[in-house]
Amino acid sequence: MAEYVWLIIAIPLAGFLINGLMGLSSESYRRQKSVIGWLATVAVFVPFLISLQIFLSMNAGSEATVVRLFTWIEAGDFTSEIAYRVDQLSILMALVVTGVGALIHLYSMGYMKNDEGYWKFFTYLNLFIFAMLNLVMANNLLLLFLGWEGVGVCSYLLIGFWYGDIKKSAAANKAFIYNRVGDFAFLIAMFLVFRTVGSLDFDVIFSNLDLFQGDLAFWVAVLMFIGATGKSAQIPLFVWLPDAMAGPTPVSALIHAATMVTSGIYLITRFSGLYMTSPEAMLLVAVIGGLTAIVAATIALTQHDIKKVLAYSTVSQLGFMFLALGSGGFVAAMFHVVTHAFFKACLFLGSGSVIHAMHHVEHELEHEGKDVHFDPQDMRNMGGLKEYMPSTYKTFLISTFAIAGIPFLSGFFSKDEILAYLFNAGLGEFGAIYFALWGLAVVTAFLTAFYMFRLTLTTFHGTFKLPTKFKGAENAAKYLHESPASMTIPLWVLAILAIFGGFMGVPEFFVSTFTGSESNVNWLYNWLSGVTTRAAIILPLGVKWILVAFAILVAVAATIIAYKKYDNDKGEETDAAIKQRFGGLYTTWEDKYKFDEAYEASIIRPGFKLSDRVLAVFDIKVVDGFVNAIGSIVQFFGSLLRFVQTGVIHTYAIAFVLGVILIIGLLIF
Repeated sequence: MAEYVWLIIAIPLAGFLINGLMGLSSESYRRQKSVIGWLATVAVFVPFLISLQIFLSMNAGSEATVVRLFTWIEAGDFTSEIAYRVDQLSILMALVVTGVGALIHLYSMGYMKNDEGYWKFFTYLNLFIFAMLNLVMANNLLLLFLGWEGVGVCSYLLIGFWYGDIKKSAAANKAFIYNRVGDFAFLIAMFLVFRTVGSLDFDVIFSNLDLFQGDLAFWVAVLMFIGATGKSAQIPLFVWLPDAMAGPTPVSALIHAATMVTSGIYLITRFSGLYMTSPEAMLLVAVIGGLTAIVAATIALTQHDIKKVLAYSTVSQLGFMFLALGSGGFVAAMFHVVTHAFFKACLFLGSGSVIHAMHHVEHELEHEGKDVHFDPQDMRNMGGLKEYMPSTYKTFLISTFAIAGIPFLSGFFSKDEILAYLFNAGLGEFGAIYFALWGLAVVTAFLTAFYMFRLTLTTFHGTFKLPTKFKGAENAAKYLHESPASMTIPLWVLAILAIFGGFMGVPEFFVSTFTGSESNVNWLYNWLSGVTTRAAIILPLGVKWILVAFAILVAVAATIIAYKKYDNDKGEETDAAIKQRFGGLYTTWEDKYKFDEAYEASIIRPGFKLSDRVLAVFDIKVVDGFVNAIGSIVQFFGSLLRFVQTGVIHTYAIAFVLGVILIIGLLIF
C-alpha cells in the first residue's frame, strides 16, 4: 500500500485546483455550495482512508519506505527529490491531519454556508491540507520546508480571510511575519546540516548523526527549535497565535489546534536522535516550553473572549509538549499532540457553534428593528446555553474534562506521561531545573483545569445574560438554537475520540500493577519505538503511582474549586475577587505581560525610525543619487551626440567615407 502514498498528497491538491479554477472562472459554480463543500471534504476524507489502509498494513517493526516520484532539483552534485517517507511517525501525523481535517471540512459546510467567499474558503483549506501533508510526509528537509512555508502562506490567507476588516488583515500579517523570523533560523539549520553531511535526505542525515557533536549539534538543534517556536507559538514568538483567532472558527480548529502548530513538535520528534546528543539544547527546549505553558495559562485565566481563552490554552498546551520534548519524552509529546487534536478541535468547533448561535441572535434582533450590538464572543454575554444547545454543551463538557486531565479521558494519560518524564529528568543532569519545571507544569495543569471550567460554566451554566445586559434584547433567548447536524456530528466524533483516545498510550505499569504481567500494552510507544528515541524511565513503581495520584488530585481539586466559584452566574463576581486578590499581578496577566507593547517599543518603532531617518535618506541620497547620476551622464553625452544626427544623407555618406579612409589608414600604417 505504501506505493499509493502519492495519492494522499495529490487528492487535496486536486480539490484545491478544481474548486480554485472553477470558482475563479464560473459564477454559476460559485453558487453550487454543496458541490464545493462536499468536493473539498471528500478530497481530505479519501486521503484519510488511504492513510488508514497503509496504517493497517504496517506494524510497529515495519521499516520505513521511501516513495520517490521524480527529481525536483539538480544542480551540480546537489539533487533533491519529491520523495515521501512512509513510517510510523509520518502515518500517525497523516491520520491526524486528514482525519481531524475532514471533520473540520464537514463542520465548515454548515458554519460558512452564508459566506460570499465559500468557494475560496474551501480552496484555501484544501491547499493547507496539501501543504501540511508535504510537511509531515517529506523524506528530505527541503520538501519538508516547502510544506513548512506552505502552511505559513495558507495560515496567512485563512486568518485574513475576512480581509475587509483591517484588524483581521493585521492579524494575518502578524502571523506571517512572526513565522518568517523562526523560518530564517530553520533555514540556517538546514545550511549547517547540508554542510555537515552533504545532503538534506533524512536517511543520510540519520545515518551520520555521529558527525553532529558538541557545539555543532547544539546550534543545529537550537536553530531548528527557534523555527519551531515560530510555528508552534512559543516564547518569544507566540504572540501571533491569539491574534490569529480573527479568522473563521474552523480555521482556528484546523490550524491552531490539530495541524500547523504541531509542526514544531513533529520536527523535533523527527530529529530526536540529534537532540539526544545535546543535553543543553534539550534543557533550553524544556525551559522555553515551561515558561510558555505558565505564561499562557495565567493570561487565559483573565480573558473573556471565548476563542482567546482557547487560543492561550493552545499556547500553554504546546508548552507542555515542549516540556516533554526537552525531558526526553518524544513519544509523550506526540501522544499529547494526538489527544490535544481531539479535545482542542472539539472545543474550538464548540466555541464556533456558540458564536454561530450568538450571531444568529444578533441578526434576528436587528431584523426586529432593535438597535442591539454586542460581542458574540464575549462569555459575559452568554450563560445558560446548555438548555438551548445540548449537543454543543455535552461535547464541550467532555472535551473540558479531557483537557483538565480528569481520569480516564485522553488528556489524563498524555499529561501524566509528560509529568512523569519531567520528574524522571530531575534525577539526571540539570536535575534541580527539571524538578522546578515539573513544579511549574503541575501549577499549569491546575490552572488549565480551572480556566477551562471557568469557560464552560460561564458559557453554558446559569442564566442567559444577554437580555439583562442590553436594552432591547429581552426576548433574545427565543432565537437561540442548536447548530445543524453538519456541525454537531463532527463535535460528537471528536468528543468520543477525546474520551477513548488516551487508551492508545496506557502506561504499562497501569496494567502490570493489577495483572502482574510485564507485557507492554502501551501501543503508541511500541508503534513509534522504531522512529524516535526516548529517555529511559528510571522511576520506581511506587513513585509512578504517587505521581499519578497527585496529578488526579490536582485536576479534581481545580475542577471542584472552579465549580464552586463559577457555577450559578458567579463568574463576574469571582473574576473581580481574583483581580482584587492578585492586584498588579492580575493586571499583568490581563495585559498579556505586555509582550506586544515590548516588541512595539524595542523593535517595531525603532525599525520604523531607522527606516524613516536613515534608510530612506540613504535610498534617496545615495541609491537614487547614483542612479540619477548615471542617467544624467547618459543624457549629457546623448545631447552632444544628437548634433551629428542631422537626418541629411550626404552628411552620413561623408562620415561613412571618412570612416573607411580611417580604417584603411590604420591597416596600412
